[in-house]
Amino acid sequence: MSTALPAQLAEIIDDFQDLTEPDRLQLLLDFSRELPELPERLREHPELLEQVVECQSPVFLTLEVGDGPERRVNLFFSAPPEAPTTRGFAGVLMEGLDGLPAEEILAVPDDVPDRLGLTRAITPLRMRGMSAMLGRIKRQIRATAA
Repeated sequence: MSTALPAQLAEIIDDFQDLTEPDRLQLLLDFSRELPELPERLREHPELLEQVVECQSPVFLTLEVGDGPERRVNLFFSAPPEAPTTRGFAGVLMEGLDGLPAEEILAVPDDVPDRLGLTRAITPLRMRGMSAMLGRIKRQIRATAA
């Protein structure tokens, strides 16, 4: 299995890498503002979402894996507006992974949060939360295959 990044995620990482640290934080805030609302079917059923307890903020996620050979994955996140770094990383994952085949997401390296170049700007605790989101996504995909 290749550890090549999916093109849309690689492009996001390149965008972060091309910026200075303060500008990277601004880009993360941009992603936080772009995180879509949950669809109504999930807003009305919060029990369908899993909390990412490693995050300091109340972040919840779920996914749907499509039928068919590629098993395309749709991601859904709920994160409060007053948690912009957490929302921002959810936005990065949403834009970078949503709609991709399950196998491609499972092949994404676990160090993606570190590749954004935010480790000096964001606390280690928040970075762990970011890594936990990716880990939960992979675990949920594996659970749907089981």
